[in-house]
Amino acid sequence: MALMSLSDLYRDHVVERRRKLETALAATGYDSLIVSSGEPHRYFADDQDAPFHPFGHFAHWCPVEGPHHLLVLKPGKKPRLVRYAPENYWYEPILLDECFWLSDLDVEEEGTVDAVWNTLGSMKGAAYVGNETARAEAAGLVVNPGKLVAHLDWDRAYKTDYELKCLDEASALGAKGHVAAGEVFDAGGSDLEIHYAFVRAMGVTDAELPYPTIVALDEKAAFLHYQSKRSFRGGKVLLIDAGGQVRGYASDITRTRTVQSCDRRFVALRDGLETLQQELCQTVGPGIPYGDLHEAAHRKIGELLCAHGVLLCDVDEAVAKGYTQTFFPHGLGHHLGLQVHDVGGHLKDASGNEAPPPSQYPYLRNTRTIEERHVFTVEPGLYFIEMLLRPFREESHGAFAWKLIDELSPLGGIRIEDNIVVTQDGHRNLTRTYLPH
Repeated sequence: MALMSLSDLYRDHVVERRRKLETALAATGYDSLIVSSGEPHRYFADDQDAPFHPFGHFAHWCPVEGPHHLLVLKPGKKPRLVRYAPENYWYEPILLDECFWLSDLDVEEEGTVDAVWNTLGSMKGAAYVGNETARAEAAGLVVNPGKLVAHLDWDRAYKTDYELKCLDEASALGAKGHVAAGEVFDAGGSDLEIHYAFVRAMGVTDAELPYPTIVALDEKAAFLHYQSKRSFRGGKVLLIDAGGQVRGYASDITRTRTVQSCDRRFVALRDGLETLQQELCQTVGPGIPYGDLHEAAHRKIGELLCAHGVLLCDVDEAVAKGYTQTFFPHGLGHHLGLQVHDVGGHLKDASGNEAPPPSQYPYLRNTRTIEERHVFTVEPGLYFIEMLLRPFREESHGAFAWKLIDELSPLGGIRIEDNIVVTQDGHRNLTRTYLPH
């Protein structure tokens, strides 16, 4: 069978979006939907805007960049894009002549924001989703109705073939950056030089990344979202969490590398976490509650900590008494797509009923049952975080090997993260195809 072109994949994607939208509108009592790409956020008392990202539910239909565009979506009618295209000399205009998606939308352009909204006319019975709420209310639209938004969020978890292609390409791009970054680390480069190597290899600017890179050397790896960039060189450990972005879809990849002179006990923990992360990935398939996968991660991490003498107790005690959470305080992963932490992870169903994370794991971002075409991350971690260790340290808790912990703490921590797409009978690892280690 010949591979489908990008335009054919997108056409099928729009057909699926229209089918899902008709179901959502029928279930919630609206006859049409208006979605805007959004308005920029301007910094307070400034004339600069924050970096702009199109609203996810807009981007789900159309990959056009920029603010103030509107999509008019009505059952039985071709999607209509009203594009905000001001004529000015401050910015280079974006031309649509060769866009692969152009034939699947009815497109018109307006030069002012007022003109964009005036094209709507009377839209009685229509809902609006987006952040241009004042304009939507003035137009008589029902703004961000919760039940409809829940349907849209729920549906975002099921990726079409077009979306999977975008995510696959984002994985390939991110892997390219990781390889280059790893080479600079191996040569003794600083975290700033490693970051530069990552973006240079992908041929992008920082603004084109799906999220700011986490490039942490040694003890900085104990800060889960470490953002600073310094000139320190010669680190023994690199934790790099960074991804690529293609047509709005993100990859989210983490690797932890060590140099040859690194403490062999830490290297053994890193290798052990790599093994258990792959074991967790191998268990992924339809019908498994993601929370079960998270609990399995805690047990495996408990086994690792006990086997290597970091914890001086049995695995049952380590998990039951929450010792593993001291070393692994975040959730195992999250849905991935147009947003790095994609929407709908705490929904129980399309009607908006929620499945919040259990009290003992408050940072778990995905509580849904795994289904075909879900895409999410699997990212166990093991860190030496003093603020989490301190309560046990102050009581001289006997289950913790304090001398070993103090010797390993300057090396920060470990995280391994892959992006997984669920198939009918299992899964496909998007990351390992391009970044085996």
